[in-house]
Amino acid sequence: MTPENGQEDWARAAFTRSRESYPSSPAPVQRILTTARTRRKRRRAAAAVASAACVLGIGLTAAFLRPPPGTVAPAHSPSPLTSPSVTPPPDRVSARIAEGTTDGHGWSVTLEFHGKLPGGYTPPNPPDGTTPQGTSLLCQRMYIGGVRIDHQGGPWSDCRTVTGRQDPGAAGEMGLWGLHDKGLNGTRLMVSNPEAEVAYGIVTLDDGTHAKATSVTVPGTTYRAWAAPIPNGRTITAVDQYDAHGHRLTHDTNWH
Repeated sequence: MTPENGQEDWARAAFTRSRESYPSSPAPVQRILTTARTRRKRRRAAAAVASAACVLGIGLTAAFLRPPPGTVAPAHSPSPLTSPSVTPPPDRVSARIAEGTTDGHGWSVTLEFHGKLPGGYTPPNPPDGTTPQGTSLLCQRMYIGGVRIDHQGGPWSDCRTVTGRQDPGAAGEMGLWGLHDKGLNGTRLMVSNPEAEVAYGIVTLDDGTHAKATSVTVPGTTYRAWAAPIPNGRTITAVDQYDAHGHRLTHDTNWH
């Protein structure tokens, strides 16, 4: 039997002889690096192939979607435009026909249109006894020295009924208006409601002077007028009306 210490020495010597008989090989560092580089190159090549395939797929899709030569692509219909809201015309609209100063008195003439008959309005009976017709009201407001002509007859004494905004019956009238003796003396106003072709009127007085007045239309209607002042003591010898080209359309000498 080998002593215990002798066995331990024998085993250590045997292990040393075995290790020296089979020397260990160095770690394969170079081979590991080479393998890693090879795998990296393969991954890059695979990525490049996938990218090229993707681009090719997009190109083919676009080619299939593109219409063949000679065909016209359908036009895209534009979105429908929203119709602008239409504002209804006001029920009451007016226009200042003319204004000025004569004999030291300020004067003015205004046409006033009411789309609906005002509440409480009672139209005056026509001289021929017929029933007045109309759905609207046209007022001729005339002032001399701040006083409305015919104010004694009430708020609607200088108004008349018309049918809508284009009543042809409202044209063709002319009158001389004043605050005294039905316009026969004092400061007066010559007012005409002319036809559409009349652009202006000229009033000739007995002293040779002329008063020119331009026609003005109430917005949104066909109602129009021109007005000229007549000084106190003056007499009208003629009233002429002209179109926009200066051609005389009417000549009236019945205002003496």
